[in-house]
Amino acid sequence: MKNFAESVKNFVYEWSMNILILLFGTTTLVQAFIVPTPSMDSTVLVGDHLLVDKLSYAPPGTVSKYLLPYTDVKRGDIIVFRVPIDIRQNYVKRVMGVPGDHIHLVNKVLYLNGKAMLNEPYAHHIDGYVSPYADEFPSEPPPGPATPGYEFRMEMLAHNVENGEVVVPPEHYFAMGDNRDNSLDSRYWGFVPRENIIGKPLLIFWSYDAPTEDLVDYTANHFIDLGKNFFVKTRWNRTLKLVRGYPVQ
Repeated sequence: MKNFAESVKNFVYEWSMNILILLFGTTTLVQAFIVPTPSMDSTVLVGDHLLVDKLSYAPPGTVSKYLLPYTDVKRGDIIVFRVPIDIRQNYVKRVMGVPGDHIHLVNKVLYLNGKAMLNEPYAHHIDGYVSPYADEFPSEPPPGPATPGYEFRMEMLAHNVENGEVVVPPEHYFAMGDNRDNSLDSRYWGFVPRENIIGKPLLIFWSYDAPTEDLVDYTANHFIDLGKNFFVKTRWNRTLKLVRGYPVQ
């Protein structure tokens, strides 16, 4: 009887430790994230399920900074962050401006510190329409305040524009979607504060072809669809695909 009790005690202990380690790992080291919108097409797609590295951008400790792979946020990095207009929501975008950078767009072409970015292999344009605001940025903003991020956008345009360029302030970043014609990004709601950045995507652990509304709210239709089409609508060619940034100079 004593041996049985000891075995039960060891079993409970081992599984308790495993659960604690799992919880620690998924809340402190990595986090799952589902891409619900096409703003980063075709780098990541709607329905991509990402593992996000939360460690690399974490504030380094006195000793841990010598032992762990902490990095600064760089231009071209893909980041997951709490969007300033609603910190309950997480967005995924590409960092196109770091503190001190000067940014503007002319006819869809991004200018970074006075240099036209003519080679952006990650950037994607879906139509030839030139938005008088988003593609000629910064310029007269679209009407508000019903537009998402109106207050943040107006504050950026009022306090961070010099000689027709947006200047990224300290401890903030300018983020854009790779799908430039269909991305609600820093052009509309301003800068990403450093403390809002959660981490960087590591890989796509699963990708499923589903509409945005199913992925945002996990509707009953989504679970029915999974039951019927799991093997057909899973994008097997994207499974375990690494997500990498691109060096932007």
